[in-house]
Amino acid sequence: MSAPIACGQQLIAPAAVQLDGVFGQMLDANRSGRLSHFIVDEASPSISIFGQAHKQQNQEGDWYGEHAGKWLSATARAVAQGGQPELEANLRRVADWLISQQDADGYLGNYAADRRFTVPQPPKPESWNGEPALRTWDIWTHSYLILGFLETWRALGDDRYLQAARDIADLCWQALESGIDITTLGNHHGMSATVLLDPTADLYLVTGEPRYLALAEKILQQANANPRLALLDKGLDGEDAAFIATGKAYQLSWNLVGLAKLYKATGKADYKLAIDNLWNNIREQHLTLGGGPWGGVAHRSREVFNAPRTFFPQAYVETCSVLAWMQLNRELLAITGHARYADELERTAYNDLLAAMAPNGEDWCYYTFPNGKRVHTTYWRCCKSSGAMAVEELPQIAYGATADGGLRVNLYGPGQATLPHADAGNVVLQQQTRYPFNGQVSLRVSPERSATFGIGLRIPAWAEDARIQVNGVNVPVQVGADGYVQLQRQWQSGDLVSVQLPMQPQLQRAANINVQESRAPDGSPVAQEVLHWDYVGLTYGPLVYATTLIDGFKTDETVKLPAGDPSNWLQVGEDLGEGATVTMQLDCRAPLVFEPYYRCGGREHGAWRLSWLSLAPQA
Repeated sequence: MSAPIACGQQLIAPAAVQLDGVFGQMLDANRSGRLSHFIVDEASPSISIFGQAHKQQNQEGDWYGEHAGKWLSATARAVAQGGQPELEANLRRVADWLISQQDADGYLGNYAADRRFTVPQPPKPESWNGEPALRTWDIWTHSYLILGFLETWRALGDDRYLQAARDIADLCWQALESGIDITTLGNHHGMSATVLLDPTADLYLVTGEPRYLALAEKILQQANANPRLALLDKGLDGEDAAFIATGKAYQLSWNLVGLAKLYKATGKADYKLAIDNLWNNIREQHLTLGGGPWGGVAHRSREVFNAPRTFFPQAYVETCSVLAWMQLNRELLAITGHARYADELERTAYNDLLAAMAPNGEDWCYYTFPNGKRVHTTYWRCCKSSGAMAVEELPQIAYGATADGGLRVNLYGPGQATLPHADAGNVVLQQQTRYPFNGQVSLRVSPERSATFGIGLRIPAWAEDARIQVNGVNVPVQVGADGYVQLQRQWQSGDLVSVQLPMQPQLQRAANINVQESRAPDGSPVAQEVLHWDYVGLTYGPLVYATTLIDGFKTDETVKLPAGDPSNWLQVGEDLGEGATVTMQLDCRAPLVFEPYYRCGGREHGAWRLSWLSLAPQA
């Protein structure tokens, strides 16, 4: 019989964490930019569309309603960290007004009555993206509203917000119980509606109400029964993410977040196996060097995963998919407690998330490209709100705690956390470091009372020959089964842990390969490679590096790398505050200068970034 699982790591309340350095700058910009400007009250355009006068005549079938729930979620997280009185006032005003517009049956969308998800839709011929008969994002909008009200309830403690979320879920339950198939309510063969799995499972975890667990299970059953989607069966069979429904990266990743929460609620092994299979597939086949899901090669949608072994430096990373990928890794970090998920969170946050964000916290890129121009998107686009949500994920995942009283350092960067411990009282962990630009981290441990407990330190996958000292004494760097180095000792206030993560420029290789596969008349397999392009990229510590337009005007360059140890022709320059440059000395042309991808060419609209260079064919 299935039962809720015991999570491997408890995530930390935002109020207990202070992030400085790069992450702190991201949070400050997010709160003074997007969260303070885009929505302030009921007259904000993305909120006023929920007014009764508008929604009664709205026949558009648009997705713009998502911004309300996204803003509630991100702003509530910011408010929960404290020190945001203006945002808190705006949050209360907007949430209260939205509740005032909620219908008696729980409906809180922005569609006219005949367009709502509660109305059965006639069948239509199948389209390439599985769009329903009437284009609708109604369930999608309500999914974000449930999440937004849950975060607002967590931040402000007013049960009216929890009740608003419950009322929406109850209406969804009634709709599906009436015989409506949820996969008929969203495009991408239903994936844009089955995302309801996430907030529904979350609501069950909060309330323990069996009806919400039944609703989550029903959503999964209907998602699995749709042959194009077949979410659980295809996950269990090891199907590539590109071939589940349309392979839409954002929607598929968000569905997996919901499946992860349903696994937390039930402990059903098949759920975890399907998630693991798809996580590994996405991790190995479908991420950029900067950690974002990408795709869009030779497909009608720019936002779907590419076919396996398809590599193209100009492919698309949608910032919305970065959010969903980070949320999936957040859930798996909590479920398993394993450092591999913190590795992915750090990689994505310091690279593809940061690379999409402008310093003002208001402007965002809809798409980023490993090789391409930085383009800040327009006012209404989804990715600006998704980026703002993703930034607010950072405080709760930076540190963690385990059921046995152990503490975890998941993300490196200046700042501190205050973590409760049964024997030690409040334990302050304070990081002093220039990470991600430098690999030296000083961690001061200050428990209220001397006590014995473990502190787990993550050693990033890129770090070789890491060293750790406690109060100046070397300790063995032995990575445990959970991916952390465990420091188990009696801690005294002021104990100092020194972590050295040596950083060296590292070359990264990738290839776009096409192999023609068939069978000979005798049935034996035949395979012939018909396309092969090799590429080289550069990383330095946790950061992806890039160069600007080659020679000031070229968008591409084919290079022949020198023989011998790369340290002889990769030269690290002076760090003037935001990371050292790396110069690549080449025999075939003038040197190329690389800098961190997120700031390459300046963090301004129109800046070019090239993180992959084509390699000359082997003679």
